[in-house]
Amino acid sequence: MKIVRIPPTLRSETGGKREVHAAGGTVRELLDDLMSRFPGLRSQLVNEDEIAPFVNVYVEGEDVRTLDGLETEVHDGSTVILLPAMAGG
Repeated sequence: MKIVRIPPTLRSETGGKREVHAAGGTVRELLDDLMSRFPGLRSQLVNEDEIAPFVNVYVEGEDVRTLDGLETEVHDGSTVILLPAMAGG
């Protein structure tokens, strides 16, 4: 299993959990598993079957957009961080 860290802005969708376990060999599979259990996350994380432009996903500290995007491999024991962009100035 992989650990997904949930930021405060999304915790209402996960029952207040800071971390959840998810299954999958790629970021896409992991997010699909996560969104199947927490459907409210879908509109916050993906847009037209891609990572939403205002969301960053990190696997072991690396932005998946600089790797293989949704096809980035996620190994057992890996930590994935979801980080929606914050507006402000």
